[in-house]
Amino acid sequence: MNPNDLLLKDQVAVVTGGGGGLGRAIALALAGAGADVVIGDIVPARCEETVARIQELGRRAVGVPTDVMDTAQVEALVARAESEFGRLDILVNNAGGTALRPFLDQNEKSWRKHIDLNFVSMLAATSAAAPIMIKGGRGGAILNVSSIEGSRAAPYAAVYSACKAAMNNFTRTMAVELSDHGIRVNCIAPDFTETPGLRGNDRNGPVDPSTWFPVSETQQAGMARRIPLQRGGVDSECGQAALFLCSPMGSYVTGTILPVDGGTWASGGWVRSKTGRWVLSEID
Repeated sequence: MNPNDLLLKDQVAVVTGGGGGLGRAIALALAGAGADVVIGDIVPARCEETVARIQELGRRAVGVPTDVMDTAQVEALVARAESEFGRLDILVNNAGGTALRPFLDQNEKSWRKHIDLNFVSMLAATSAAAPIMIKGGRGGAILNVSSIEGSRAAPYAAVYSACKAAMNNFTRTMAVELSDHGIRVNCIAPDFTETPGLRGNDRNGPVDPSTWFPVSETQQAGMARRIPLQRGGVDSECGQAALFLCSPMGSYVTGTILPVDGGTWASGGWVRSKTGRWVLSEID
């Protein structure tokens, strides 16, 4: 194995939702491997914080305050990469989120908000980025950040999970359509990962983990029983998976949905009972 195959020296990436959570971790992982990064985030202060961290790593970065539910803003974000750095090699469609609520308690406005945030934003960014990659003639990598909820039932997150399922299929389809141009399209599918959104904050929430709501002992015990690796994920672990898929190390990988979930997709509903046995019901 050649360690240089993980390097992204002088490549340029765009990361939506790059100011916090998984997007921030992915942006830092790409920068750590040598990429310059354009950060899009709805919160300007979070853009600035991530840009500063990337610059500390010795790479160039630009923050662009972006509401991904506005297609024109998404297109402007992607265009900024070419105008600022003269190229685009990597697109990470990370922005998304949900509010847990029964489907019948939601109205059309809620449906459309979830679809625009989680699905249309990806379509807009991909539509804007792929022509730039094709024009550059160097190929490229598109990474979509899905969820385990795109592959299983997700009570109280019906529209969100439907968008993630659509994202999974779009990933495979684009992998085929863009293959003639050397553009690889892949997807990571996390489960429970430590981010502001899973610690009681909305998508505008703070980056600093010391401000997040704590995980109770009961929640920790529940994760240990449900997740085969017995813990929640760390955002940098998604960053590492993203780096692999976007780097030359993943040069023959396209159209894949990679679970980054501690084994929950593999366990298929099996959980550890209180006595430590694997069961399909918590009654042991």
